[in-house]
Amino acid sequence: MRSSAAPLKVLDRETAARPSDHAALKLWLRMLTCTILVEGKVRTFLRQSYNTTLPRFDLMSQLDRNPKGLRMVELSGRMMVTCANVTGITDQLEREGLVQRKIPEGDRRSFIVKLTPRGRRVFAGMAKTHEELIQEILSGLTHEQMYQLHDLLAIVKRSTLNLAAKNVVPIEERPRTSGAGGASTRKSK
Repeated sequence: MRSSAAPLKVLDRETAARPSDHAALKLWLRMLTCTILVEGKVRTFLRQSYNTTLPRFDLMSQLDRNPKGLRMVELSGRMMVTCANVTGITDQLEREGLVQRKIPEGDRRSFIVKLTPRGRRVFAGMAKTHEELIQEILSGLTHEQMYQLHDLLAIVKRSTLNLAAKNVVPIEERPRTSGAGGASTRKSK
C-alpha cells in the first residue's frame, strides 16, 4: 500500500525534459502535456456523459456560435481539420437530426451547415456541463492567473502565426501521401 506522503510519479511528455534542456523546450513539453491531459479528460467526459466525441462537440460549438450557419470549408478552417473530416462528422450529425445542410443561393457547389432546433437543445446541455468541467480543471488558478496565462499564450500564438506565415505552403502544393508507405496520391496535371 502506498504511503500518503509519497508523491505520485507521473510519466508524460514532460518527463522527457532534462535539467540541461533549454527553457523553451521545457515550456513546450509542459504545454503539450497540459494539452494532452485536459483534452483526454474532455474526451472521456464527452464519451461517458453524452456518447459523443470532441470533434462532434467542436463542430456543434462552431455552429452554435454562428446561428446562420457556416460553409463546410469555414468549419474545416475553424476546426483545423480537413474538409473530409468535417463532411464525415456532418454526415453523422445530420443522420441524428442535430444539423442540417442547405444549398446557399447563388452557389450550388457548397453547403451551409446549421444546427437544427434539436441540435441547439442537445448542444446547450453539453456546453453547460463542458464549461463546468473546464472550470473544475482550471480551478487551481486564480482569475488573475488565468488572465495572465491567457495573455502569455496570446504572445506564443502570435509568434507561431508570424513564423508560420513566413513558411506557408499552400494546401494545393503540399504533397499528399497514402499513409506510412508515403506513395503520392496527387494526380498529375
